[in-house]
Amino acid sequence: MEEKRHINIQYDNELREVKDSLIYVGALTEKAIEQGIIALLNRDTEMARQVIANDSLIDKLDIEIEEKCIRLLALRQPAAKDLRFITTAIKINGHLERIGDMVVKIAEKTIILNQEPLLKPYVDLPRMAEVAQRMIKESLDAFVNEDVALAHKVRKDDEIIDKLNEQIFRELLTFMMENPHTIHRAMIISQISKSLERISDHAEGIADMVIYMVTGESVRHKPTSAENG
Repeated sequence: MEEKRHINIQYDNELREVKDSLIYVGALTEKAIEQGIIALLNRDTEMARQVIANDSLIDKLDIEIEEKCIRLLALRQPAAKDLRFITTAIKINGHLERIGDMVVKIAEKTIILNQEPLLKPYVDLPRMAEVAQRMIKESLDAFVNEDVALAHKVRKDDEIIDKLNEQIFRELLTFMMENPHTIHRAMIISQISKSLERISDHAEGIADMVIYMVTGESVRHKPTSAENG
């Protein structure tokens, strides 16, 4: 009996380690977005290079978390709720790794932009970054607390990002039509906006997985408007 209790405690600790690791990687991606946007706003090429270098830690943790989850599946043979938790953790881990890749792309584009004159003050990009950071945090909070309502909120917030992305593109299109010399810079800014939009899609993907983990319902291909009325 004592041995069984020890095994159960060890198993619970291993599940908690996976959860804690995902929260840590989530915090790293949030910080990376923040630094990436600061590098853009301040035209700080050195900080942009640091953001790129820091991604190696996210990549390293991605492999470690995946290996932990696979080991749990192989050795513990989890059933029902725990099985759903571990498979969800693997998918969330993948989303976080891809968020890290998107931030690297933003930093790389920032380095290019910093070599050219400023096209326009950045207003909507910082707003997009702020919403994207919040979506990552809230999607992981929803995961930890099994909060379906918060996961649905994250899915809804993706619409804010989509609208800002469209707004930025329309504004950049005006610049390009009025002055062909702005096309290169405008296209790079548009790519940064698109990367932020992709980050929000990954945060929404995490929220989708939380809803599946808790309820067993797959909402990945359901529009948020359908859920809200």
